[in-house]
Amino acid sequence: MKLLRYDAGYSRRKFLADAAKGTLSTGVLMPLHEAIAKTGEISKAYPEELLSIEGYTKGKIKTGDIIDAKNVELVKDLIEPVRYEQILKQGRRLKIVKTTTDVMRLSPWEYIEATLSNSGRGMFDAKGNVVDKNTGGPWIGGNPFPNPTNGIELFAAQTLSWGRHDASFYALKLTTIDQGGQERFKYSGGWAELSPIGRVSMDPKPYWEEQKTKLRFQSVFFLEPQAYRGTSFLNVWDYDHSTFPQLYGYVPEFRRIRQFPTNQRFEPLIPGLTLFLSDAWAAGDPLHTWGNYKIVGRGPFLGGLSDSWNHENDNWEHGTHGGPKGKTFWDATVELIPEAIMVEAEPLKFPRAPIGKKRVWFDARNQVVVGMVTYDRNMQPYRSFDGAYTLYEAGNKKVMDGKHPYWSWAHVTSSDIQTNSVTRIEQVRAVEGQHVSGANDPKLYDRYLTQAALQRLGAV
Repeated sequence: MKLLRYDAGYSRRKFLADAAKGTLSTGVLMPLHEAIAKTGEISKAYPEELLSIEGYTKGKIKTGDIIDAKNVELVKDLIEPVRYEQILKQGRRLKIVKTTTDVMRLSPWEYIEATLSNSGRGMFDAKGNVVDKNTGGPWIGGNPFPNPTNGIELFAAQTLSWGRHDASFYALKLTTIDQGGQERFKYSGGWAELSPIGRVSMDPKPYWEEQKTKLRFQSVFFLEPQAYRGTSFLNVWDYDHSTFPQLYGYVPEFRRIRQFPTNQRFEPLIPGLTLFLSDAWAAGDPLHTWGNYKIVGRGPFLGGLSDSWNHENDNWEHGTHGGPKGKTFWDATVELIPEAIMVEAEPLKFPRAPIGKKRVWFDARNQVVVGMVTYDRNMQPYRSFDGAYTLYEAGNKKVMDGKHPYWSWAHVTSSDIQTNSVTRIEQVRAVEGQHVSGANDPKLYDRYLTQAALQRLGAV
C-alpha cells in the first residue's frame, strides 16, 4: 500500500507540530511568503484540503451552499464559538464562496506592491517602534512583517495601517438590535483616517514630512439621529507605539471642542453601540499599551474576504436575516481561509479596563483581522466581532481607486455576548449625498481630520 505524504490530516499534524515547537512559519507545503513572492498565488503553499470547502468537508459542503443550523457542525472547527452559537440558535446564515488564491485581490494593490518591495526592511528599534532597517526612520509602507514569526509582529502591522490605504473615508450606517430583535438605536455618519507615514499612493511618499512624528489622524462623526447630529471625535496618534493618542470631541449642545481622557477607550462613543475606540480594526490602541502577545493556535477558518460588495444596491446597503425579527445579522459571504493565526493579548496600561484579554484571528494570506473575541476580567466571553472585506468589483461593475478596483471592508457584526445585543455596521456609498466612501483623496485631511473640521461638521 502506498502512503500519501499529504493525506487529509497532514495540515492538522503540521500545525500541531509547529505549535508544539513554539514556531510560526506560515504555509504547509512550502513557506507562504515564498509562494506569494514567486507566483502572487497561495496554491503551492497548501494542500487541496485547505484550498476549497469541498476538499475540507470531503464534498459535504460545496461552494454556493449556505451554512445554517442544519450543517454547522461540519464546520464548527472553522468558526469562533460566538458565530457557531448564533448560527445554531439564532438563525444566522453564511453563504460559502470560492477561496481566493490570488493575493492581489486581498488588499489594496499598492499596499501589496510595497509589502513585496520592502520585504526584510521592517524591524523594532530599542523603544519597540517599527522602523525601516535601512534608515532607522518610521516605516516606509506595506506590511513590515510579511513573514511573521510571533504575535506582536502581526499586531504591529495591523496597528500601523488599519485600512491599508494612505487615507480612507467610510460613509457609515450603524444599527443596534436588542435580544428581542428590535432596532433600538440607528445612526449614520462617517469615519476618516489618514497616515502621514508609510505612504504608498499619495504624495509626498513615504512621509508627510511636516507630520512625520505622527502615526495617524482619525475621526468619526454622526449625522443621525438629530439628537446626536454633529457629535464628532478626533484621534491624533503619535508615532511612539507606547503613547496614547490625543482625543478631542465636539459636543453640539456645548458648541465647543473639548479634550477627553485618552485612556478611557472602553466606553461607547454614543449610546447603544457595542463598539469602543479600543475595538477599531482589533488594534484601536497603541501597540505597547497592550502586551503578552502570544500565538495560541493556527488552522483553517471561515471569513469574509470576497463577494461582499452589494453592487445591486445603489448605496451598497446589505440585506439582513436571523434573530427574532429577521434583521439581526448581515447577509454575508465567507470563504475557506487555508490558514488563520490566533493571537491573544492583554491590556497593560488600562487599570480600569473591563477587558481581561482579546483573542484575534489573522488571515495568514494577507494578515488582516478576520475575527475577534474579547473576554471580561473574569475571563468570560464578553464581545465578538466579525466582518467582511471585499474588492469592489463584480463583473463589469467596479469602484476604482486610482488604477485599480477599490479594496476595503464592507460590514461588521459586533455582538455583546452578555446582553445578546448586536450592532450592525456597514460601509455605504454615501451619507446625505456629500460624504462619499473612498480612498486616498488629498482633501480628506482638511475636511475631516482637524479641530476646525470638527467644528464645521458640528455646525451642519
